[in-house]
Amino acid sequence: MKTLVLANQKGGVGKSAVAVQFAYYLADVLKKRVLVIDFDHQRNTSKAIRTGGLATVSPITSSRLLTSKTDAASIEHADFVLVPGDAELIKMEKQAAEHNKFATNLYTFLADIADRFDVCVIDTNPNPDIRQLASLVVGDFVLSPLQLNQEAIDGIGDLLNHDNIGIRKIKATINKKLELIGILPNIVEPTPFQRENLRDLSAAFAKLLIPLGAGFAAIKKTTAIPEAQAAGLPVWKLGKSSAREAWAHIRPVFSKIATQMGVE
Repeated sequence: MKTLVLANQKGGVGKSAVAVQFAYYLADVLKKRVLVIDFDHQRNTSKAIRTGGLATVSPITSSRLLTSKTDAASIEHADFVLVPGDAELIKMEKQAAEHNKFATNLYTFLADIADRFDVCVIDTNPNPDIRQLASLVVGDFVLSPLQLNQEAIDGIGDLLNHDNIGIRKIKATINKKLELIGILPNIVEPTPFQRENLRDLSAAFAKLLIPLGAGFAAIKKTTAIPEAQAAGLPVWKLGKSSAREAWAHIRPVFSKIATQMGVE
């Protein structure tokens, strides 16, 4: 099983939409066995997948994966399973003495269930706390969606170099297999401001962007993705011309990410 962690130090970048739509891509298009874990207390990933009814929703919530020893037998036998978020997630950071146990519990659970799924997609909260740290400690790959504004671009340094949860420190000290797939510009608009920010991002962080064709992978702003999220559906099943256009743009991006993970 390959584990992909979606992480960012800033909220509101469309991270959960990328997590949901990529999970649908893995399950529906690539026919992979997919486990989704929602560690974000806002629970946007959980809401979208519940609404669509395309995955089996486990009665085991994601906070339990951290607080208790949970084995594979606790999770339903299905090819597409969601472990939803819950209200207890917000309390994790207040239990500092338990943080090592939380990370160990998650590691043990994923190791036990690894032969049941091909890919695990973990959506994390935007705060650099134990939920995100534990996910990065057990993950194989990191994908970081971001919006093209200066605040988000400035936050890339924290994502990479944060004293406690920076990807580079985790890879060097705890999880040597962790690989950054890249930064994925999301909700990209064809405005002069965003074009300028994309140029700045490309100049400063070219090695962190995901090569695609003659440029870099990015997801354009479209009404189709929020509509698909609200319906709980893959964007390619929304049945609108805008959704077909969005899917034609998104599919090569998802294919590239899956290829870099070695699952396509």
